[in-house]
Amino acid sequence: MNFRNIKNARINLIKIALITIPLVASVSSCKKDFLEAVPELSLSDANAFDTPERIAAQVNGLYFTAKAGSFLGGRYQVYNDIRAEEFINRTSNNVTGYNVFQGTQNASDTYIGNMWIQGYLTINRINLFLEGLEANSSKISPALYANYKGEAKFLRGLCYFSLVQIFAKPYSLDAGASKGLPLRLTPETGTANNGMPRSTVAQVYTQILKDLNESETELPETYATPLLRTTRAHKNTAIALKTRVLLAKGDYAGVITEGNKLVSAAAPFTTPVATNAQHALQANVVNVFRAPYTTSESILSFPMADTNAPGTQNQIGSYFNFGNVEFYMNRAAPGILANAQFSATDVRRTGLTGPYQTNMTVSTKFSGVSPYIDFVPVIRYAEVLLNLAEAEAVAGSPVRAAALLGAVHSRSDVAVNFGALTPGALLTAILTERRIELLAEGFRANDLLRRGDPIPAVGAGGSIASSDPRYVFPIPLSETNSNPDL
Repeated sequence: MNFRNIKNARINLIKIALITIPLVASVSSCKKDFLEAVPELSLSDANAFDTPERIAAQVNGLYFTAKAGSFLGGRYQVYNDIRAEEFINRTSNNVTGYNVFQGTQNASDTYIGNMWIQGYLTINRINLFLEGLEANSSKISPALYANYKGEAKFLRGLCYFSLVQIFAKPYSLDAGASKGLPLRLTPETGTANNGMPRSTVAQVYTQILKDLNESETELPETYATPLLRTTRAHKNTAIALKTRVLLAKGDYAGVITEGNKLVSAAAPFTTPVATNAQHALQANVVNVFRAPYTTSESILSFPMADTNAPGTQNQIGSYFNFGNVEFYMNRAAPGILANAQFSATDVRRTGLTGPYQTNMTVSTKFSGVSPYIDFVPVIRYAEVLLNLAEAEAVAGSPVRAAALLGAVHSRSDVAVNFGALTPGALLTAILTERRIELLAEGFRANDLLRRGDPIPAVGAGGSIASSDPRYVFPIPLSETNSNPDL
């Protein structure tokens, strides 16, 4: 990444920390205080870690940077959903992803470039924070020290995993032997280390899992309020993300091992460890996407508020709902609306989609009303159940796989006897259920890529195979211009 403009990165880290959601050592902040903060004066590098409050403010800054609308607060999810078959473009606007929809994105695309930049900006701020935290560990209690370190490592793992999914070939194609990303694990405050080669995909995965394994041991078991349990990483958050990473790696046994930490052996599926945050499916899936956004199903969400909305043309609701309707749902095959598994009576259809004009259907998971401050779901318990179901179907118990799939499906639709399906049909049903359940949450393209499947690109006029250069996003020109070692 080009670090010419972050000579004062440590000061900038503090600036961003103090304009976002405050985290306090007692974690007793009320909801309004948690979501809306009054900006304070910038702090210098010299006193950034002087007090527990200033250290906590920097943890805020890490979440704030990751949830930017140009990265994990909007664009990332939208771009992953519009690349395949579920949505049709309405506006032909390259600013809002028309080129991604068409499969004509290139290295000079500034919006894709901004995802890379924001991802690495977050990673560098995490590295700066970890260095400063280590040097000032005596300023806070051992418990908070471990807590904050775990949160930082979790976020670094999340950022690297998000980036490697879209800017590198999938692990499944060659066991991770292809080029991945530059692995920057130490703070950068100048241009001296701009040059860095790309580590292999396998090496990037190794680092991601190292961060997540370490964060699992450092993070707290839970927090005192539903808001904190939803918006801050705890042990279950790290475990849940590991199930996603291991699934993308094709390590089905690993998914089962990690998934069993979060999912009971049999229905009703809930968190089996009594001291950890307790997760379960909501009876009504619509409630997961409505205020206060803090259900037991919400393992991690990025909170938004008037003071820190995703920003113009980054908001998921603006793309998919009645805001601007940049993209509406594809009613024809192979779109999910035409799939028999997504029935007309399914609550995810009756409660989370709606008509627009006379011939369009839109997703209503996210509000279509400005300023689009719905929480952005990052990890839900339903995904964990489906991750585990897929792993069980491939390398474990088909009976349990069918039960897990049935739990997700039947909470929104009539029960189906998935246990009667052949192994191949069961796996297909699980993958189809992911399309239904996780629609408009940023999973579709990554689910295709992790399995090496072609992208059924409606906008590109045909399938994009894994051998096609369009299969993954190119490394942005801003990076290749500043990093001579790529």
